[in-house]
Amino acid sequence: MIGHFDPKQYTRSAAHDKDLGTPFPTGTALVNLEIDGITITVPEGTSVLRAAALADINIPKLCATDSLEPFGSCRLCAVQVEGRRGLPASCTTPVVEGMQVTTQNERLAKLRRNVMELYISDHPLDCLTCPANGDCELQDMAGSVGLREVRYGFDGENHLQATKDTSNPYFSFDPSKCIVCSRCVRACEEVQGTFALTIDGRGFDSKVAAGQDEAFMDSDCVSCGACVQACPTATLMENSVIDHGVPDRSVVTTCAYCGVGCSFEAQMKGDKLVRMVPYKGGDANHGHSCVKGRFAFGYSSHPDRLTTPMIRDSIDQPWREASWEEAIGFAANRLKAIQAEHGRESIGGITSSRCTNEETYLVQKLIRAAFGNNNTDTCARVCHSPTGYGLKTTLGESAGTQTFDSVMKADAIIVIGANPTDAHPVFG
Repeated sequence: MIGHFDPKQYTRSAAHDKDLGTPFPTGTALVNLEIDGITITVPEGTSVLRAAALADINIPKLCATDSLEPFGSCRLCAVQVEGRRGLPASCTTPVVEGMQVTTQNERLAKLRRNVMELYISDHPLDCLTCPANGDCELQDMAGSVGLREVRYGFDGENHLQATKDTSNPYFSFDPSKCIVCSRCVRACEEVQGTFALTIDGRGFDSKVAAGQDEAFMDSDCVSCGACVQACPTATLMENSVIDHGVPDRSVVTTCAYCGVGCSFEAQMKGDKLVRMVPYKGGDANHGHSCVKGRFAFGYSSHPDRLTTPMIRDSIDQPWREASWEEAIGFAANRLKAIQAEHGRESIGGITSSRCTNEETYLVQKLIRAAFGNNNTDTCARVCHSPTGYGLKTTLGESAGTQTFDSVMKADAIIVIGANPTDAHPVFG
């Protein structure tokens, strides 16, 4: 069989529904290799793990995820490379021209089962009551490698009685279920840049710690949730999932908290919103978010939230519920009456900086096409007018000239008169 490289398939957004194991490569030259008899062409710098995933060849993995740099600690993704000694980790092995890779044989299967057996020998066997049951990578990988028994008992030293940390209001940390894959530590470093987590101790005594062995809420943790999203077990788990169970469907949406426009998967269980997961296909956030977008979604089902339109004839009258047809008709008639009495220029529209570009576009179209004037503005222009003036004066263009992604390729970033960490935490 032959697998051909498709540039459209290899874009960031096209791979959002599947974890390809390692990040998007930076190389542009193409490399040909063979994996399990399938010829594949991928960009230089691609890992063997990612190349296999693009060809729908699934190699077991635990410490690898395409939002983090390869680490090579779990050893489940070991493969056999023709002409090389040993069984290298496919996540840290880059492709080379003419490489021949085997991902499945009896030697590899035995190695993976033995590795998984060691993980499970120090892990609670409470899958039926675990909040991650059905949504646990460790559980999935145990099935994938064909583990059927654990020869090592729990009589020796273990971590099963480790104390659970419930100090954070949004998620819990259960170290008894930790496999020390370091994904949470790396996410805190590479994705968020807070460096709140670390691996404390060595060997069997290694453990994830927040700061100097502090509780999460006493450490430098900013509750962004990157660690929770990265965790392959129930060690770090959203309290909403613990309370309501694993979601069974999701809807892609846009965060409404600020004007950045972060994309999310609103994960539902029935009609109940269980958790918000940053969407990998979002061009503004690339699968990351701030604490507000990820955890502060209680407004969606708050009892005080208005779910039907409300209208009143005058300010001294109480609000009353109305249908959408009645409410839209009521507003249209009042606006027409104002223009009839005071002229076409008597009406205008201003949008919030928390609106998306699409919403702002619709408002200005309503003002221009329906009301017949150009009285439209956005508060972002008012609060960012110094920015526009400065850019126009120095660069000759008052609008942004680069995409969000260009920041990642910049050698230096100079921020003057702003605090993006507080104003737009996803960029922090």
